[in-house]
Amino acid sequence: MELSTFVDRLRNGDAAKFPHDADSLAFAQRLDSQDSLSHLRDEFILPTKSSLKKRALDGSVPGSATANHNGVNGSNGVNGTNGTIGHKAKSDDADQGIYFVGNSLGAQPKAVRKYLDAQLETWASIGVNGHFTTLENSPLTQWQDLAEDCAIKSTDIVGASASEIVIMNTLTANLHMMMASFYKPTEKRHKIILEWKPFPSDHYAIESQILMHGLDPEKSMVKIQPNEDSLIPTEKILATIDEHAEETALILLPGIQYYTGQLFDMPTITRHAQTKGIVVGWDLAHAAGNVELKLHDWGVDFACWCTYKYINGGPGSIAGVFVHEKHGKVEFDSETGKPVYRPRLMGWYGGDKSVRFNMDNNFLPTPGAGGYQVSNPSAIDLASLSGALSVFGKTTMHDLRSKALVLTAYAEYLLDQIQADSADETPLFHIITPRDPAQRGTQLSVLLKDGLLEDVSQALEENGVLCDKRKPGVIRVAPVPLYSRFEDVWRFMQVLRGALGL
Repeated sequence: MELSTFVDRLRNGDAAKFPHDADSLAFAQRLDSQDSLSHLRDEFILPTKSSLKKRALDGSVPGSATANHNGVNGSNGVNGTNGTIGHKAKSDDADQGIYFVGNSLGAQPKAVRKYLDAQLETWASIGVNGHFTTLENSPLTQWQDLAEDCAIKSTDIVGASASEIVIMNTLTANLHMMMASFYKPTEKRHKIILEWKPFPSDHYAIESQILMHGLDPEKSMVKIQPNEDSLIPTEKILATIDEHAEETALILLPGIQYYTGQLFDMPTITRHAQTKGIVVGWDLAHAAGNVELKLHDWGVDFACWCTYKYINGGPGSIAGVFVHEKHGKVEFDSETGKPVYRPRLMGWYGGDKSVRFNMDNNFLPTPGAGGYQVSNPSAIDLASLSGALSVFGKTTMHDLRSKALVLTAYAEYLLDQIQADSADETPLFHIITPRDPAQRGTQLSVLLKDGLLEDVSQALEENGVLCDKRKPGVIRVAPVPLYSRFEDVWRFMQVLRGALGL
């Protein structure tokens, strides 16, 4: 069966219907041979079994010509984790790791080293002039335009115009900055609707914003509780909005819930909340670079995301913000001539480039999201992100999502096969991520039977598998389409079978 057939079925909301031989290495490799995105894997450096044991720097990276499987000089240079299928030595096959933790930290794009080297050479060669000079043969633009360049490269990822995107700060800092502008509580409207178990930093940010307005979080935080299956149906969110509409100033939800992997119906929720006069913000930490987004078309007021997960910008890398064009307008008072714009926290890098270096105290914001900047962003961080975004320029979110749908469905199918082969009366695990492909990204959260987490985690580690665990008993399995193969999914399941005693 063709890979494209599975894509079409899943895109249409139908079941994948894998054949009887799907639980085989040959079937997984057959899908890989049909994968039009398989070349993107070679854009990344993935940890190997041997590199995961490294305890000291030795100048090598996995697959480099300067390291063998013991981490010392002498390798033949074949990349054992992401070389071309069919051209790897058996020893390299044996050393392959499996990187299913891109939902926590994306793998390193090879382009990042090139882009960082270019930034460092520029800094060393022309110093401060790097702010205003673009060197020939460089993949980077001048430093003061780097954030704008990254915004341009992010348009397909979040579905917005470049002027609605600004690259700055980190995720929680940006949530604070957006709430400083968009959360305007009154005596009547003061509530913020959120989910029951947001990522802790989101909870802290929301709670502290409420406290800083002199309000009581117990009265101003509305937490949507899940059903018994740990999921929050769209209908429950809409009902909560209706119940608290007259008292709610803001709704701030994750595009994808980090623990269960549930993808929320962002356009429906946004539209419904706004009809009630509620400002809508989204935390897209687990959605950006994972699923298709159309923030402008959906009319979202603001959104924030990190870039170190599915976008692969590096640990703690600089984050992104979307501000709808209706909130980024800069107009001028007909009488005073002064600029009129949405109030926000201000800083010199939010000032328009035409006056930014005048060094006066007359703030003229850059039109669009760029006017919400505060500080000069790190050129090193931007160089790293620019390198990561260059990989996205070789594909589209539509194509990545298409492959992800099949990768995740295949993982789900194999997990069901493991469950079916178990003789235990008590299920060894439950998949708590929605079964409907339209309600999830490329992550399956697997809730293990009590007492299995540590043994499973140890087995994964011993077999060179990087996979996120969340106590008390969840492993989050994330086969990222940029660099994951169907063969990786199949091999992962063999390790899991062994860990479960099957």
